[in-house]
Parts: sequence; C-alpha cells; structure tokens
Amino acid sequence: MVQALIWAALFGAMMLWVLADPGAGEQSIPYSDMKDRIRGGGVSQVLLEEHTISIIGDASNGGTPLRAVIPAQGDPGLLPLLEAQGVQVTARPPQGVSVLSYILPWILILGLYLWFQRRLFGQIGGGMGAPGLGGIFSGRFSKPSENRSRTTFDDVAGQDQAKREVAELVEFLREPDRFSRVGAEVPHGVLLVGPPGTGKTLLAKALAGEADVPFFSTSGSEFIEVFVGVGAGRVRKMFEAARKAAPAVIFIDELDSIGRTRGTGLGGGHDEREQTLNQILAELDGFEGKEAVVVLAATNRPDVLDPALLRPGRFDRHVTLNLPDLPARRAILGIHARNLPLSSPEDLAAIAEGTPGFSGADLKNLLNEAAINAARRRGGNITEATPCRNTTCGRG
Repeated sequence: MVQALIWAALFGAMMLWVLADPGAGEQSIPYSDMKDRIRGGGVSQVLLEEHTISIIGDASNGGTPLRAVIPAQGDPGLLPLLEAQGVQVTARPPQGVSVLSYILPWILILGLYLWFQRRLFGQIGGGMGAPGLGGIFSGRFSKPSENRSRTTFDDVAGQDQAKREVAELVEFLREPDRFSRVGAEVPHGVLLVGPPGTGKTLLAKALAGEADVPFFSTSGSEFIEVFVGVGAGRVRKMFEAARKAAPAVIFIDELDSIGRTRGTGLGGGHDEREQTLNQILAELDGFEGKEAVVVLAATNRPDVLDPALLRPGRFDRHVTLNLPDLPARRAILGIHARNLPLSSPEDLAAIAEGTPGFSGADLKNLLNEAAINAARRRGGNITEATPCRNTTCGRG
C-alpha cells in the first residue's frame, strides 16, 4: 500500500511538471489591453516569445508581470508600435518540446503497470502460496503441513459401505509400486455423492490420514474468477504440487460448481468455468500409472455433471453417502461426544432415536448447541433439558 502511494505521488508530480504552465506567475490580460498600455507610454520593457508578449517591470500592477497572447495570424504593427514608444524589446527563441516530457510519463505508466502486475499475478511459476499478482495462478488450495491429517476411518461413523469402497485406495497410496509392477491401475478419480453434512469431506480426510499422505483440498468455487484462464492455471498448480508430493490425495469440494455440462454458459465454450473444467479433464487424463495421486470430489448434484467427468479413467467410481440410520446416528453422537462432559452418556441413545433425518453435521451441531447452553448457565456438565411446568421456567 505504501509503495502504491509513493508511485502515485511520483506520477502526479511528474504530470504536474510536464503540464506546468511556464507563465503561471504572470497575470494574463487581453491583447488589446496590452497594446493600450504600450500606447499610454507606461511600458519600458517587454519580453517577446513565440506566441506571447509580457511586460517586464510594470510597477502599475504591483510588480506582477502582465502577459497577453499574440493573435495566431500575428500583428505586423506590434514591432513598429514598440519602437515608436521607445520600449526595450527582449526576444526569446521558440522552445523545442523536450523528448523527456513525452517519454517520462509513459515510463511511469509502464512502471505502475509492471508493479501492479507483479503485485496481483506475481511470478506465475513461483509455487504455492506466492503472494501478490502471483497468488492468483498459484491457486488457493490448502497446503499440506508437516503435521499431516491424522483423521482416520475410526473418526467416520455411519458410512460403513462408503468406507469399505474408499479403503481399497489406502493400499494403493501406501504401496503404489506393488500395483505398478503388475500393471494395475487403481481408479484415480472417486466421486463422493450425498446430501450435505453426510461426511464427504471427512471421508476424504480419513483416506489421507489412513494412508499417511499429503492432503490437498479446495472448493470448486475457488477456481472461478473474472479473468478467463485463471481457474485453469490454478488447477495446473494444484495438480503439479500433488504430483511432486506423491503419493497424495486431492479433494475438490462442490464439484458441480465447475463441472456442469458444457455448452450452457453465456460465453459458449470460452467462459471461465468451462475452461477450468477442460483443464481438470486434461489433468485427470494426464495421470500415469506410476503417479500415486488419488482425486476425490464431492457433490450434492451428480445429475448436472458433465458426462466427460464420469467416463472411465476419470471419476468413474461413485461412492454414495446416505443420511445415517438409528445405529449410525448413535455412533456419530458417540464420536462427537468423546470430549464433552455429559452428565448421562446413556442419553445419547434417546437423542439418536429422536433425530431421524439428521445428518452427521446436524448431530454435531446439536451437541455443540448443548455445550453452549451449558456454558451459558455456567454448568459444569451437559444435562438433559427439563420440560417447563410453570411460568418461571427459563428465568435465570
């Protein structure tokens, strides 16, 4: 921000210097008034320039020089009038326009443009998290830390079938060479389908945690920008980072935001969303058997996805996550209540029975609201709510 202000100040000062009026300290008067003053005999010295005449040393105006513009067609009688009145004439040759005055503003504009370009896009090949003009193409996706995801399948309850289907990929990530030696290719693209809150993101993290590999996560909306091509650049950066860190897991949430059927956008085949989708398709095709990178994507709307995303070799394996049934709800409540001070843990069974249609996220939020209520009443434990039996219920 400070650098931008400095550049703006320099540019403004230079423009003022270039556009400055050399006669800014003089008072302009009509040319006819100038000639009347000369005829009156009160003028002793004038300065003639290419298009102006200035009175020098005129005390009648408080010492302020007077200047008038000579008519474009010239005045043949001006010099005879000055000679007749005995006025001392000083002439100044025409001043050529400085080349620097033309070039310098453009240099400053170019400098500002390059500075903003570096600020916004930066070095396109600068790697993950590059600031400035460079963070756009570097991609906004989570960078794996040394403390890799320790979420495991034990943290996922109520989705036994989905866990079994995803667990097959763990061995591939742990020992990719064992599969490549016999020419086997484990599906690189797995599509997690299910209602919101059923644990799609959690299952992807559990896969990375079980295999103990880097986990790259992002959302489909992170790729969409105003500038066409930015999203495709982000996709390339994310897949390049995952290949370098292989074996690794890439997770794209809300795939339907960029994976909708092509040809329906306002820009035909050239809008940003479709360019990003094309790049994802190309990256999925670019995987080789030896590259131990698994791509998981989640969506609530598989019906709107482009058929090219679902063909064999891309997201050809579909894992469905459903709303939990009674035993699954009880197991989910048990996981989220592990670190909560419940006064009666056996109440979780009753809660599970009374929450049909709740997703895993709904159940987690239910326990969190109970903890908030316990803190609000300054209680040490989370207790079952008692029904109101009089008008004083809820006071205090």
